Amino acid sequence: MIDWDRYHTQLLGRIGELGKRSPDTLRGYKTLSSAGATTHKLSAKTRELIALAVAVTARCDGCIVVHAEAALKEGAEPDEISEALGVAVALGAGAAMVYSARALDPVAVKSGPAAAEAVR
Repeated sequence: MIDWDRYHTQLLGRIGELGKRSPDTLRGYKTLSSAGATTHKLSAKTRELIALAVAVTARCDGCIVVHAEAALKEGAEPDEISEALGVAVALGAGAAMVYSARALDPVAVKSGPAAAEAVR
């Protein structure tokens, strides 16, 4: 298992280094990250649960550790986090289903004219 605390600390250090080398990049990221909070339509906890689920679907370990900690700080319970992660799992399966259906198009085209016509 990953040492998440160590990884988190190292990641934040590297992001700090990136911020020193490219301050506008970090500033732009912070602006994007905080934009949703300005509307007050979703609670901070809900935003973090969504962010964590998206982090899983994006396969971003750094995002996962940051948003897992933030969700807990915003009062999310482990069961709520697990439910949000279940949504990520379902989305991943749904995306695979959509792209599986999409993959049938080139299969039909490459199989010959009769198969391609059947898809239309």
